[in-house]
Amino acid sequence: MSAVTDPFSKCRLPDEIEALIAPGVYPFYVPVEERPGGGEAVVGGRRVLMAGSNDYLALSGDPRLKEAGVRALRLLGAGNSGSRALNGTLALHQRLEAELAAFLDHEAAMVVSTGYQANLALSALFGPRDLLLADRDIHASLIDAARLGLAPLRRFRHNDLEQLERLLEEADPAAGVLVLTEGMFSVGGDLCDLPGIAKLAERHGARVVLDSAHDLGLLGPGGRGAAEHFGLQPAVDVQTLTFSKCFGTLGGAVAGPGHVIGYLRHSARAALFSASLPPACTASALAALDVVRTEPERRQAVLASAERLRSGLAALGFAIPPGGTPTVSLRVGDAMTCCRFWSGLLEEGVLANAMLPPGVPEGRALIRLSVTAAHTGAQVDRILDAVSTVATRLAVPAT
Repeated sequence: MSAVTDPFSKCRLPDEIEALIAPGVYPFYVPVEERPGGGEAVVGGRRVLMAGSNDYLALSGDPRLKEAGVRALRLLGAGNSGSRALNGTLALHQRLEAELAAFLDHEAAMVVSTGYQANLALSALFGPRDLLLADRDIHASLIDAARLGLAPLRRFRHNDLEQLERLLEEADPAAGVLVLTEGMFSVGGDLCDLPGIAKLAERHGARVVLDSAHDLGLLGPGGRGAAEHFGLQPAVDVQTLTFSKCFGTLGGAVAGPGHVIGYLRHSARAALFSASLPPACTASALAALDVVRTEPERRQAVLASAERLRSGLAALGFAIPPGGTPTVSLRVGDAMTCCRFWSGLLEEGVLANAMLPPGVPEGRALIRLSVTAAHTGAQVDRILDAVSTVATRLAVPAT
């Protein structure tokens, strides 16, 4: 008789994570005690520069968002205690959906509780007679949506339009083809080649699905994201977004043709069987959308800081890809070196992000830096000084 296997026996930390704990360079789940604003946070009882946040427009602490959330909390309570389909739809949800759809020039939008959930909801569109062609660097939530759907998935090298074209040419003519990409990629901060993708999609009759999590509110003359930045909003068939970046709160949405959004309302299990977005987050997202529409100077401020950061890192010798966005990653080698770099930055008063395998390829661990509209030029220079100091101390070559 064979021995019984305990299903919990696999529940142990990977060796590479264990190796980070003993030397005190474990870079995850760092508790933030306060957010005093001004691009800073309190960690371990001391104020540090927050250089890892996706709060690009610095709206999470904006008094207007907080007041809108407080009013909704008092009027409607802390939660909705139900799914959107049953008792969890608020008039606030419907107002936000209408305003988002109009802002993005889509027929309709569906608000859900997280940006991750917005991408998971797409799985209902991926049927057995469809084919998904995805950029290799898309977010984990889009990969999970593909796994939940019934369509086969083929991935093309990052922004490699020649490979994408070959995959389109090889596709079964009877298949419904969807191309999945991101407007601004979350790790490198670079943009998708939407002009090239749009041309190929039109030529081959494919649909374009764009994850605008990191670029909505940030790019384009009106803050509508990468599609507006390229002048190609009509070329995007379905768009997903989150409120946890430029909108400074929590939640997400899917926008697109009316019949597609109507189908998702009744078929997307990730939305159907989940409690709806709480009133405070919904109201804060509405307030944030108003700021995005009326205060372009916030975008101008963060993009100016982004240029200062990128040019400063390039002057230090780091290979900085083009893009001009407020997120940039530094390749620093293996996981241990990366975590020592992260720890060194924190010692210097800068909280950044360590990106380790499997999120990045083996041997290509990254330090991810980002700036927001709250950062001053002097603060960006402090980030650059910290990077220079730690790179010299650890003898990390600028690459």
